[in-house]
Formats: sequence, C-alpha cells, structure tokens
Amino acid sequence: MIRWRNGVVKTVDGSWAGATQLRVEVDGQLVRALAYDELVGRPRPGEIVVLNTTALAMGLGTGGFAMVVAVPNQLPPDPAPGPGHLVKARYTPLQATVLGVDEQDSDWHEVLREADDLTGLPVVTADLHSALPAILAGLTTSAAFPGEVKVAYVMTDGGALPLWFSKSVATLREAGWLAGTITVGQAFGGDLEAVTLHTGLLAAKHVLEADVAVVAQGPGNLGTGTKWGFSGVACGEAVNAAVVLGGRPVASLRVSSADPRARHHGVSHHSLTAYGKVALAPADVVVPDLPGEFGEKVRTQAARLDHRHNLVTVPVDGLEEALAGSPVPLSTMGRGLDDDAAYFLAAAAAGKHAGALLKHDG
Repeated sequence: MIRWRNGVVKTVDGSWAGATQLRVEVDGQLVRALAYDELVGRPRPGEIVVLNTTALAMGLGTGGFAMVVAVPNQLPPDPAPGPGHLVKARYTPLQATVLGVDEQDSDWHEVLREADDLTGLPVVTADLHSALPAILAGLTTSAAFPGEVKVAYVMTDGGALPLWFSKSVATLREAGWLAGTITVGQAFGGDLEAVTLHTGLLAAKHVLEADVAVVAQGPGNLGTGTKWGFSGVACGEAVNAAVVLGGRPVASLRVSSADPRARHHGVSHHSLTAYGKVALAPADVVVPDLPGEFGEKVRTQAARLDHRHNLVTVPVDGLEEALAGSPVPLSTMGRGLDDDAAYFLAAAAAGKHAGALLKHDG
C-alpha cells in the first residue's frame, strides 16, 4: 500500500503557503518531493527525510511527488497550547488537530450554532479543482470583482486533503481573487476548518461574509471509469447542501473538446451523473454557448438535465480574454487553455452567471 524510502534533501526548490518543494536523492536518483510545513517542518539540504514514494511509483500526474512523512533528526516543535479539538485525516499517521470554526472553542461557535440560512448566496459547484481559477475569471466579466465582491473557496475532501498542496490557491489568495478558504470533511489547511460542507458554507456566508462561494474538491480526482465510482459525485451533494441552506446553486458543467475518452467528451458523464442523479434539488445549470457542432453536442447533452434543473445558456463572448488574465496557469488533465478551451469556458461561464446573480440581487 505504501512505498517507504529514506532520502537526502539536496535542494529546496521553492515554497508557497504551507508547503515546501524539494529535490531529494533516493536510491541514487533525484526526485521531486513535497513537505507540509505544519505537519513535518521545513527540511533543509543535507537532512535525511522519510518519504512515501507511492505516487511516483504509480506515475500519478497531479500527485507526482514523493511526500515527506518525517524529518527524523529534526522534529518540529510541539504546537503552542490552544483551543481546537477537531482531528482531520483521522487515524492516519499524520492526523492533525485543528480549531474548527464550528466547534465550541471557536469565536464563531455562537454564530454558527443556530445558523441555517445562506440567504440566497450563489454557490458555484465544480467537479475538478482546475475549474476554480476559470470560475473566478468568469466573475471578472460581470461583477466588481476582485474589488467589492468577496469569494470564498470551500474545499471538499474528494481530492487532496491538505489545501497546502494547491499552489493555485496560494497564488489566488495573494492576487486577491479569493477572500478566504474553508476546508471541510477530512480536508484541512484552509483559513477556516469545518466539520461538514454545510457548516463550511455557513461559515463562508456568516464568518467570511462572502458574496459567492465556490465548492470543489482539492487537486486530484479519483475515477474508476464506472458510472458511480468517482469523487465528483460530490457536486450533486453540494447542490443539495446549498438548497437545504437557502443558497442559490450554480452548477458548472465539466466539458471537454479534447479529452480522448468518449465518456468525458462534450459534457462529462461526471456532470450528468452528479447533477442528473445525485442532486435532488434544482440548480442553475450553466450551459456555455459554444459554437459549431461541438456546441450543439454540449447543448444536447446538457438537455438531459432539464427535468430537474434550470438550464441557463451563457454567452462565452469575452471569456477567453478573461481567462487569459488569470493570475495562475490554467491546466486540466495536462491541457491548457489553447488545448481545451471548452473546459475553461464552461467553468468561466458559471462564474459569469454567478456574477450576474449578484448584479440582479443588487
């Protein structure tokens, strides 16, 4: 299940909020490695590190790092005494104790104890983490964003558990495109921690005072090529949570014109299953108005969802320019904007629609 190796740190190649990237010599070869500062400290050149090299051995794309499990000769200091009793990544060797925004020791416990209303907060749901910057880019076309409009990212635990893995989120925070982050379920490392998606959404509204929330899993995606065996089913559950709490769900479709797999070409079966089967409450399903035969294919596939949802066709005029202005590189499944523009346009269209809802409400 785990491939354990000892290695020696050769270089520190960079860092971002919560993570340090390294080059480590393992069995005579240099490999990329990642250390989470809060869990294992910051390794230095020359130090011995214990690694989990499973992702490298499996050739995983998103997770193509050796993960630092420990720096045995330089253990980090114990955390300072303080509140917080939520345990995440529970009963694993690297389980971490955090202060939950919704727990009794939190300053926000009284606010969230009885809170159950998002008062119409637009909640954009997306299958993949790579949709996040595209959704935000779409927002720039129709709202006073990133100035007056505050966006909270609510990260679920279908992909990476530590939010620190996402260099994109760190950069989006620095650029002011995200007002805050909330990690829910077993995910951790956000500005706020919450037990469930429901309290995470409520914290976005009542603690961060967000105008829009974006819900998506962390980097990485688990899929098995079966109808139900993929982590993106959580999109449908996010729609349900948003409706139960009085939010306004905006469903972003996973669309691709370049994916060689038939089940992901056009509208992905992930979106058709999550929104068509798992979501039991209606959402605004955003259909990008793409040109040509491919656009017609997308509209035809999306029409399968109109029995339950409100299909909203959104023009894509100006969205490529907005996407080009993203402060982070756009990439999904190794493909950039030039390789699979339809994917990013679909996500940006959802952001554009969320912005239009704010303008209408205002």
